[in-house]
Amino acid sequence: MIYVTTETVGGKEIESALGTVRGSTVRARNIGRDIFAGLKNIVGGEISEYTKLLADAREQAIKRMLDDAQRLGADAVVNVRFTTSQVMQGAAEMLAYGTAVKLK
Repeated sequence: MIYVTTETVGGKEIESALGTVRGSTVRARNIGRDIFAGLKNIVGGEISEYTKLLADAREQAIKRMLDDAQRLGADAVVNVRFTTSQVMQGAAEMLAYGTAVKLK
């Protein structure tokens, strides 16, 4: 399935909008990652443990959004956006959302 951050799909015409679709996941830090992150916080640089955690969460949220779109019979999802919010101390939700569309 096609998904884009733009309002249209290049070279395609949108026949109809089917509605908003979304996918989310809540991820928590773990003690192992926190120890390495704490050390990197002291010396500086990218905290790759958290980068991977967020990348995995983003991929899962996208998959769930596309599954939601497929249930509606969509050919694509346009205007895809991401947001994150802290659910509790040490845990955050990653949300992917967009508009499911049928293409001509």
